[in-house]
Amino acid sequence: MAASEQTSSAQPALARTMGLGALIIYGVGDMLGAGIYGLMGKAAGLMGNAVWLAFVMAMVVALLTGLSYANIGSRYPRAAGAPYVVQRAFRVPAVPFILGLGVAASGLTSMATGSRVIAGYLQSLGVRLPTGVLAAGFLVLLSLVVFRGIRESTWMNFVCTAVELTGLLIVIGVGLRYWGSVDYLEVPSAAGQGGVESGLSAGLLLQGAVLTFFSFIGFEDILNVAEEVKQPRTTLPLGLLLALLIATCLYVLVAISAVSVLPYNELSQSKAALVDVVRKAAPAIPPTLFTAICIFAVANTALLNYVMGSRLLYGMARQGLLPARLSRVHRGRRTPHIAILVLLGCVLALALLGDIRQLADATSLLLLGAFVVVNGALVVLKLRPGEPRGAFEVPVAVPAVGVLLCLVMIAGRVLGPEADVRAPLIAGGIVAGIGVLYLVRRPENVVLEEEPEQP
Repeated sequence: MAASEQTSSAQPALARTMGLGALIIYGVGDMLGAGIYGLMGKAAGLMGNAVWLAFVMAMVVALLTGLSYANIGSRYPRAAGAPYVVQRAFRVPAVPFILGLGVAASGLTSMATGSRVIAGYLQSLGVRLPTGVLAAGFLVLLSLVVFRGIRESTWMNFVCTAVELTGLLIVIGVGLRYWGSVDYLEVPSAAGQGGVESGLSAGLLLQGAVLTFFSFIGFEDILNVAEEVKQPRTTLPLGLLLALLIATCLYVLVAISAVSVLPYNELSQSKAALVDVVRKAAPAIPPTLFTAICIFAVANTALLNYVMGSRLLYGMARQGLLPARLSRVHRGRRTPHIAILVLLGCVLALALLGDIRQLADATSLLLLGAFVVVNGALVVLKLRPGEPRGAFEVPVAVPAVGVLLCLVMIAGRVLGPEADVRAPLIAGGIVAGIGVLYLVRRPENVVLEEEPEQP
């Protein structure tokens, strides 16, 4: 333990440059991503005009886990906060090791898939270079931004978030004059157990929440930049919760505009639902505008996954779960440069393998599994005498209900009508592979040092 602590103390700290505004933008940008641009058609096909309710239900589930993460960030404001609280609660290094690398795997596959999506968008705009070259070039450029510093990453996030937010505001704006033209509780007849007349059912709402829940994924990444946030014990909980609420409002307004402009059965058949909404409501706006917006949206998701992954490896190395070399911080740039370089090698290999979207879909199950474990860890810590309290606390019932709802979401994802047995099999394979890596690595001297108070 002494060696680990010495290594940690000899390193410069990460730079605390993020205030509340930057943190909210970081969280909103992470959640918006490209999901809402590609999800609306499928969600409308399932929920009909009531698609906005699916986002509300998904937000309720996300908010419960978000409250738990806000509580954790207020108590233990540190990078790799989720593996830290799991180790602190259960004292079994294998659990945070598998959880941390499982979350990192989801980020890597998302980045690799996103790099190939961006390559495709660029080719559609006339760039005549091979997909592999464009994907690799994008990832190298992204690594330079992340290495440069959290301030530069925050500025790139700000620009990308502004662009993708503009796209959503355009959809809302052009759809305003159509509002009130449809019944916003109407559902497809096949889904409503007897038709539109029977209305919404609990089962339909659950299916809609499962489908749209993944548009909220990203709020948990806020915890990994805790060591780069000013006054994190108060700023982090507030920033996380405000980002969730802002994203929910945007999703609901976009959903209402979309089904107001186009019938939900047309939206469900569209390959670019929001583009078609704008094309009908405002034909003067060129479709290539949304291609550019999607490039920024995917780039933002990749950027924030890169920041998350590098801080996750850095934090796990500081805790002794990964090799200490990964916890090194560049003295000039104040960024975890070794972790950034390792991630670049991994994601380049994945991106050049080809289409890995199926793998990316499977790892989303790992995130829900991580939420179950983290919520459970918070229950244990809240019931354990002597644990420090944060500036933001929630009742123990919040993480307990969070565990149950995330398990329901997993069941809906695995057993639902559109479930693909390959996804849980791949997710299980990832967990097994990380477990084998743990047996080989056998981390010792896991460190649970307290994070010093920040002014």
